[in-house]
Amino acid sequence: MTIQDLKNKNLLLFEAISGSRAFGLATENSDTDIRGVYYLPKEEFFGLSYIPQISNETNDITYYEIGRFVELLQKNNPNILEILASPEDCILYKHPLMDLLNIEDFLSKVCKDTFAGYAVSQIKKAKGVNKKIVNPVDKERKSILDFCFILDGQGSVPLKKWLDKFSASAGRGRLSQEKCGLISIDHTKGMYALFYDETGKLGYKGVVQNEEANQVSLSSIPKDEKPVAYLFCHLDAYSIYCKDYREYWKWVAERNEDRYNVNQTHGQNFDSKNMMHTIRLLQSCEQIFKTGSLDIRVENRDELLDIKAGNQSYENVMQKAENLIQSIEHNYSISTLPDAPDLEKTTKILVEIRKKLYDNNDEL
Repeated sequence: MTIQDLKNKNLLLFEAISGSRAFGLATENSDTDIRGVYYLPKEEFFGLSYIPQISNETNDITYYEIGRFVELLQKNNPNILEILASPEDCILYKHPLMDLLNIEDFLSKVCKDTFAGYAVSQIKKAKGVNKKIVNPVDKERKSILDFCFILDGQGSVPLKKWLDKFSASAGRGRLSQEKCGLISIDHTKGMYALFYDETGKLGYKGVVQNEEANQVSLSSIPKDEKPVAYLFCHLDAYSIYCKDYREYWKWVAERNEDRYNVNQTHGQNFDSKNMMHTIRLLQSCEQIFKTGSLDIRVENRDELLDIKAGNQSYENVMQKAENLIQSIEHNYSISTLPDAPDLEKTTKILVEIRKKLYDNNDEL
């Protein structure tokens, strides 16, 4: 089922502009995100083709099936509570039955974990981008050969450098890793005896069989052969490098260039948009425990956009976050909100909505 199917079959229950435009933080470059709620026809809901969520390719438009929507409300999911708290001027369509879902029936002390936890995840994202900005990974991918070292006196030298050095000292042309043979050394990890076959007739498999290999190769070595060196392969470091390489270039491929350029321009070396959302989420959490309600339209637009623009240091923003966390802890301790949403009550509301939908649409 597609988004267009929902509209063609009149299955939408709610639709609203969300994100920065709903928060009052939109700028001329802001996208327009849409979130909504739908219900499934009887045969699909009671059958085997339940669809909890439908999105477009970019996830700018996402709709939740009414059951999934209520389930996430019961869990105090910040994104879903924000949809229910959409400002009137952002609501594009609202079925009368959606009035049965009141945000006061869902807000609870669980919000401290969900909103603050989500805020912490934004901080981690900001730090992750900081790591990628400060530590770019070369496009040319290293091979496991770059993580192999030859023991040399009290130290070691990279294998590639050693091959050149050994060639010069022996008066030979450049040695080839393909003519090397390795055998593992008992009771060690990553240590190998290295042999060299100038003739290429002994069938050595080389240090690696190809540049894409993720392990060194072992060879059968004649008993009378003497090792020319001892090699250490730092496999753990290679594994970490491969993970960082994949993550970095996936990030490059998927990053929002406008957002990246802002981060580069302000020179703070962190994702300022993530940090802005950290403060916004903590402010929402503080508001919930102070007032027992949720108004997602921010009152400090200029301050938040200043953070987004990178005009405030990481330390300054983190101090704001710490102050908000302290306020949340205090207001949480004196809040009259329930410990958790009333699952029985809110589930009955969901059942009532479904009954009325299906009773009025028997043809579905």
